[in-house]
Order: sequence, then C-alpha cells, then structure tokens
Amino acid sequence: MSTRRDLIKALPAMGAAFAVVGQAVTEDHSARAQSAAPLPGHFHPKGKAPSPHTLEVLKQARQGLPFQDTRDFDEQKRGLIARMPDMKIMADRGHVAWDMEQFQFLDRQDDFDSIHPSLVRISKLNNNYGLYEVMPGIYQVRGFDLSDLTFVRGKTGWIVFDPLVSTETARAAWKLFQQHVGQGLPVSALIYSHTHGDHWGGVRGILNEDDVRSGKIPVIAPVDFMSHTISENVYAGNAMNRRLFYQYGLLLPVAPHGYVGQGLGPRVSAGASGLIAPTRFVEKPIEEFEVDGVRMIFQNTPNTEAPREMNTYIPDMKALWMAENVVATLHNIYTLRGAPVRDPLNWSKYIAEALYRFGIEAQVMFASHHWPRWGNERIQDILRGQRDLYANMNNQVLHFANQGVTINEIHNVYALPKSLQQKWDCRGYHGSPEHNSRGVIQRYLGFWDCNPATLVPLSPAESAPLYVEMMGGAAAVLKRGRQLHDEGKYKHASEILNKLVLAEPTNTEAKDLLADVYEQLGYQQENPGLRNSFLSGAYELRTGIPQGEAASSSSPDVVRAMTTELFLNFLGIRMDSRKAEGLRFTINLVTPDNGEKFIVELDNATLTNIAGFQSPKPDLTLTINRADLEKTMMGQQKLEEQIAAGVAKVQGDVSVLQKLAGLMVDFDPRFEVLPGTKLRTASVAHADAYEAVPGAPIAE
Repeated sequence: MSTRRDLIKALPAMGAAFAVVGQAVTEDHSARAQSAAPLPGHFHPKGKAPSPHTLEVLKQARQGLPFQDTRDFDEQKRGLIARMPDMKIMADRGHVAWDMEQFQFLDRQDDFDSIHPSLVRISKLNNNYGLYEVMPGIYQVRGFDLSDLTFVRGKTGWIVFDPLVSTETARAAWKLFQQHVGQGLPVSALIYSHTHGDHWGGVRGILNEDDVRSGKIPVIAPVDFMSHTISENVYAGNAMNRRLFYQYGLLLPVAPHGYVGQGLGPRVSAGASGLIAPTRFVEKPIEEFEVDGVRMIFQNTPNTEAPREMNTYIPDMKALWMAENVVATLHNIYTLRGAPVRDPLNWSKYIAEALYRFGIEAQVMFASHHWPRWGNERIQDILRGQRDLYANMNNQVLHFANQGVTINEIHNVYALPKSLQQKWDCRGYHGSPEHNSRGVIQRYLGFWDCNPATLVPLSPAESAPLYVEMMGGAAAVLKRGRQLHDEGKYKHASEILNKLVLAEPTNTEAKDLLADVYEQLGYQQENPGLRNSFLSGAYELRTGIPQGEAASSSSPDVVRAMTTELFLNFLGIRMDSRKAEGLRFTINLVTPDNGEKFIVELDNATLTNIAGFQSPKPDLTLTINRADLEKTMMGQQKLEEQIAAGVAKVQGDVSVLQKLAGLMVDFDPRFEVLPGTKLRTASVAHADAYEAVPGAPIAE
C-alpha cells in the first residue's frame, strides 16, 4: 500500500496509487489569497481561527468526556524499555519515510482551541515512540508507523507479528529491538494477521525472501490471504485513492489547524512496501499448531475488520492477540475512502467467541495498534464493550430503519448508549457513529431512501442552478450563508453554499465562504477522518488541487501477486466503452509457464475474459510467459517490444492490440472532487493497454 507521501494502507499498505507531498503547496496561490493578514500560526493564508461557536462545542465536549479515567495512559507507558532516539527515519530513496518530530507539538500543551479534546487525547497516546515489553517473551515497537510491530520469543528466534507498512520503518524497529532485547537471535517465523497493507508492507525490512523460499522461515496467514490482499479494492482503486486524500488528510500539514493524527496511529510511513507470500495458511475456524516451539491457537475471523483476519491466543503465556478486531477505538464499518461495507454483527460475534474461548483466562491482550491491556478483569471489560459496540450499532440502526429512518437521517437519530460513550476504547477515532450508522443502512438497504424524488436524481451540478435561482441568486445565497456562518449554523450554511459552488464553480467568494464553514466543522470533529475530510475540502476550495510527486505504489511484489484474471478484469474497467462501439474481436491469451489460458473478447462495447478456455477462431493468439507479462503489467517493457524481441509470440491480426490500446485511459489520480478546484492539473492521458498498472487498493 515504491514511495508515497503519507498514504494509508493500500496495495501495498499501502498508501495509495499515487503520492503527494502534503507538507508544502508547490504552486503560487497568491492570486486567490485573501487581502486580510493570515491567522498567526495557521498554515494557510486564508485560514481562520476557531469561532466562538466552535469553542463552545469543544468546551461542551470536554465537559462530557471521562477524562478522570487515565488507565489508557498508564497502560500506554507501561513496559517502556527504550525510546527511539532518531525522530526521523530516512527512506532508501533519500526522502523522509517517517517523522515523529512534527507531532511533538501535541505534548507541549494540554488543550488546543482548534482540536477536539478527545482527538488531542488519542493523538498524545499515539506519540509513544519506542520499544516496550508486553510481558517476558513478548515485545512491541510502537510509534514507527500507523501500526505496531510485535515480537514473540520462540525456541530458536523471534516470531514477528505484522511488520508495519514500509521496509525502512520495519528495519529501524528491528534494529532498535536487537539493540536492547533481541540478543542477536534471528527471525524464526512471521505472521500476517490480515490483508491490510500496514500489516505486511514492511516485511522486507525483517525477512530475506530466500530464507522463506528455502523453507527456513515460515510465513503464516489466514486462508485466502493473497487473493483478498490483492483484489479487495483494485477495481475502484483510483477513486478510493482520491477519496483517501480526504479521509487521511494527505494534503494537510501536521499542525494544530491541520492534520493531528489518524486515530489508529500518527499516520502512514512513506517508505518502500513489499510483500512476501505466505507459506502456510490457517484454514480452519479454530486451528492449533506450534510456531517455532510456541503453542498458538488461531481464530479465523473472516469479514470483520478485514475480508480475512485472524486472532491468535498463546495459551502458555495466557496472551491474546486480537489483530485489528479489537483496538482502542470504534473501527470502520463503512470506511470513508470506500470499500465494501463490513458486517458489524458478524464482527461482534467473533469478539464474543474470543471472549469466551480465550478471554476468560487471558492475562494480557495486545493488538496491531495502540497498547496492551493487562489483567483478566480489564481484558474482559474491553472485549465486552467492543462486542456490544458493534452489535448495538447493527441492531439499533436496523431498529430505526424498520421504523422508516433513512440513510439520510440515521446519523442524526442513532447514538451509542451512554455507557459505551463513556468507554474511551469505544470512541470514534477511526470509525465514527455518524458514518458507520449510514454504512449499516447501506449494507442492508442500499443508497435509496425510498423517496421517488431521489430514485433517479439530477446530477448535483444540474440541480444546483435551479436551487440558486429559486433562492434568489448568488448574492442572496452568499448573504444568508454568511448569516448562518456567523450564527454557528455551519451545517445549514454548507447546505446552501454547496449548491452555489456547484452552480458557479468559479465563484471565489462562494468557495472561500464554504471553506470557512468546512474549517469550523473540521475543528469540531472528534473523528480524524471527519476532521481531515472537512479540512481537506477547505484546503482544496481555497487552493485548488495542489501538485506534487506522483508515484505508483503498486510495488513489484504486489504486481507479481496479482492474478492474470484480475489484471484482465481491470483492463475492462480502464477501457472507455464509448470508443468501442462497433468494434469486435477475440484474443486467445496463453501463459505457458503457469499453464493459464484465457479468452479475451470485445463485443457490445464490453471487454470480458474467461479463464480456462480458448476460442476456436480467435482474431489473435498471444503467447507469453506470465513472468514476462508481469514486466508489461508493471510498465517496465511494452508488449510490442516483447513481441519484436520474440519473447511474446503472436498469431493472427496484431492490429487488434493497437485497437485495444487505443481504448484505454489512465485514470487521473487528482480528479476534481469539489467544483472549481481542478485549476492546475493535467488532462487524462491515454496509454498502451498492457502498460496499465491497476490503481493501488487501500484498506482500513
């Protein structure tokens, strides 16, 4: 989820299919800057201070939160062995892969008038940067990435759980661990808990692939790990990665008025991600075997936090590893960057099973994010609360839905029980009650609210001019929008100003006012994804879509792991069917080195493929080893060059390949989200079909 600038978990962790330098705007935006002097301390010349209304919202939040409960801080600092002395970890390509210095402002004061007090709290907790003992024989390096790196003492060496996002951060964590605890012993096994890239992307900083291929070091993962790791979000990858800019605040500087953390951890590292395929899969619902002499019980929990995930219990240590199924937050049921909606009831039941199967005797519980919990009473309390968190959200949202509450209303109706609101680990630091409750309805009932007016609606850009006209024109909307802004009715203001910006994308005054509204809404959010989304919207309305370094994060490891069928499926998505009307051809694709055969067919302006078949009368037969096809998939060598070199062999009409290439487009990784912001971006380019590399999918 190659290099990226703080992208989150995509293929390979994987940040995203492109990277953006989020710490600086690379263009001159002075033409759109306000004449007023910039707010001192704000990163943007148009930035505003928190309004009195926002300050009151944060004050009320502070008064209603259980700050007297400081157990998380006690647990967070417990077992510290050594702090990491270097605040920056450099990437192999020369840039900064990890920078904890930028988050140190959070520890210099207790309250910030532009950050929700609960978000300040979790961000302070995520500033743990060093090596910790969980218990004798189990250690964690925390604060080196979005996730934690865990070491368990085996008979001959160290068993590693979830090796972070990037090679460089994992390597630095391993070095710190060896300096203080490791005793020079090697890695003896590695376990991927689930398919999201912040749990496998740094594997090459820990392991040598030759040791894995020789059988010396086993790599263990849940069943179907590889297929879900590669395919979970490929098809809509470019759109998901663009949305990631908002959820993860990729363009926002780390600052009190900008990005302050991601809830699960500080953010995602920007090093190189890799992937070494597992050599052993946990296939049964409950499976027990020894890993380097350590008895482990694996609990498969499919379709919970990830499509494939597993908890692990180490009975002889009474230590329970909950992967990412139970961490110190309400997680995502619906993730804002986009993904299939998760099943909260299923999730709840797997937590309940872990509680009664392992939690009754466990003495320590640890996970891939945050910090451990000690003592059986504490562990059971956390597991019961998390169980009820997801079950309540599923059941009560459907309770309201069965009484007519719609997807467009549920977030203003549903609330977690007060008892859960008072549990810090149930606060919405990654998922939020607002967007998760809408996700539950989406999962069961879909997007439609059953109002015929919304069944086949106009596009927003088409309907907005009518709204603006009926509201009396732009001047009237701006006047009322300012009034609502000044009254602190920011959601009301955004409702009408959004219509105006959609109707008049070049209206700078309207965009600036809407940005001011979004900024105040952002300051008020406890959830980092909501905060980042509002502040990112404000940023782009004020600045346009900034330019920066763009690089594919589909590393060679990831592309090699991609199935041929997945690649062909993605070509069907990249093809512009409007250009394909009237075209018809059939290609037989043969990859002799792995024995695959496909029919690739264009008909009815649709590109399809079917594995295991060959057409008796193809227009073209293309024969190429899968290993050579991968070079084309990665963009390293054009297919026509491989044909000219005799590496790929063709029979029939070669012009079919040129026709197919002419139908392909490269997706623009900076497509416009808000009207009038795409002022400085390049147009969508066309590319050779076989140079396509699917946009990197993301997770969490």
